[in-house]
Amino acid sequence: MLDMVYYIESRENMYSFLNDYSEGAHPLVLDALIHTNSEQTVGYGCDVYCQKAKEVILKRIQNQNADVHFLVGGTQTNMTFISYVLRDYQAVIASDEGHINVHETGSIEATGHKVITKPHQEGKITVEMIQALLSEHTDEHMVQPVMVYISQTTELGSYYTLKELQTLYAFTREKGLYLFLDGARLGSSLVLEDAPNMAEIAANVDAFYIGGTKMGAMFGEALVIINNNLKKELSFSNETKGCDAC
Repeated sequence: MLDMVYYIESRENMYSFLNDYSEGAHPLVLDALIHTNSEQTVGYGCDVYCQKAKEVILKRIQNQNADVHFLVGGTQTNMTFISYVLRDYQAVIASDEGHINVHETGSIEATGHKVITKPHQEGKITVEMIQALLSEHTDEHMVQPVMVYISQTTELGSYYTLKELQTLYAFTREKGLYLFLDGARLGSSLVLEDAPNMAEIAANVDAFYIGGTKMGAMFGEALVIINNNLKKELSFSNETKGCDAC
């Protein structure tokens, strides 16, 4: 019996690296859910809490013109948004270690779009890799690259510095590509001195999301759309894919 008590106490003090979401949720999140559990609110993002969350996000990113959508998880957010942006014959660029290429069970391909890749550099994608793929896809017999997908942090634990993100964004704008940042683990990078903060990310991508599932929330991601061309009718796609979290 004493051995069992010691085992439980030891586990409570352990750091687990099993995955990003072995536990339920941060205690403050659970407390908030308990205290508001009996409240009756409207759905689909029209309640006061979703509106307040949007206000907080817009303030943090220093952009009052961005759109914010709440979706249920990272894979669902990637699949819903990427398939919404791309036409039938278009593709998304990623590194070969990108989450959409390895760990999402072909969700992007299931919507009719290819993920085209190059070998990663420390988990990241570079301007040179993007240019190489653009040079390989030049006519109507091949898919047309339209979006570049990156994640912060990457699958290998590396991260994009502010300078690296600015370089990627400048290049994608020059080439007429959209830059989309998967922020499922965004919270891990925000503590790093040379990584971009929320406002700097918003200024250097077309869209990104703030991960909750892997960052202490019970579930959910906040998709932030910066580029005005990508805002129209996204809510319809969210409903079609069954991924609206509100």
